[in-house]
Amino acid sequence: MGDVMYDSAGVVDPNTPSIARVYDYLLGGKDNYPVDQEIGDHFKINLPGSVAIAFGNRQALVRGVRDIARSGVKQFIDLGSGLPTADNVHQIAARYTDGAKVVYVDNDPIVLAHGRALLATDNNTTVVQADVREPERIRDNDEVARLIDFDEPVAVVFSAILHHLNDDEDPIGIVSYWRDQIPSGSQVFISHFRSGGNAETEAAEQKLQSTFGRGRWRTDDEIRTLFADLEILEPGIVPAVTWRPDTPDESDTSISTIGTPERELTVWDQLISAGLARKP
Repeated sequence: MGDVMYDSAGVVDPNTPSIARVYDYLLGGKDNYPVDQEIGDHFKINLPGSVAIAFGNRQALVRGVRDIARSGVKQFIDLGSGLPTADNVHQIAARYTDGAKVVYVDNDPIVLAHGRALLATDNNTTVVQADVREPERIRDNDEVARLIDFDEPVAVVFSAILHHLNDDEDPIGIVSYWRDQIPSGSQVFISHFRSGGNAETEAAEQKLQSTFGRGRWRTDDEIRTLFADLEILEPGIVPAVTWRPDTPDESDTSISTIGTPERELTVWDQLISAGLARKP
């Protein structure tokens, strides 16, 4: 990439780290700058389990989208989607249901630029540049209105995004807003950094806060509260690597399996949880 990428919606700043680009770097992507790599290398070197967290979370998302699509839901809103990677929501959904429609939402202009290039010929998928903290703006977006029928079940995906919100930014209220917008039979997927009460948790949380000026790990009970009165489906809120793990013949992702329910979980495995809920 060049030093600066311009987009009609904004300017990509190569001197300020981006959550989306750091995550891309940890997953082995190339859409990142030295400033992002510096943060990523800190996690790789000083918190070596961080890479496993990124991969474990991504696999849980893959399995979540697979199971949502298998259940018959054909519409997806992926909030805080990040940069395109090996298996994207629209690609996963398309393997399990015909006519899936997907809206990706992220506030990073580089995500918009790359997403538009990737989806230029896909009329059933779009990318919207918006902030997850402004759900009404997202709901009223013309592209959302074009693709999403809120009279039919919708899947709302919060994959590794809500832990970037402080308590005073009301993550519970944001999830509740979308719960109120979607009809019965809709589903909500959440993965979230989990407080472990150990040095690894504290070090990772401190690095996130010092780098981006925000972010909070939450306990199991706090993560459960994010789902409000939605019906949490089996197996509940559990470490991402143990959330509906693949059998060898089920795996449909190019990202290799990080964890299985048979082995003992590492402290890093336990630092991110996942859950899926249904609106009754």
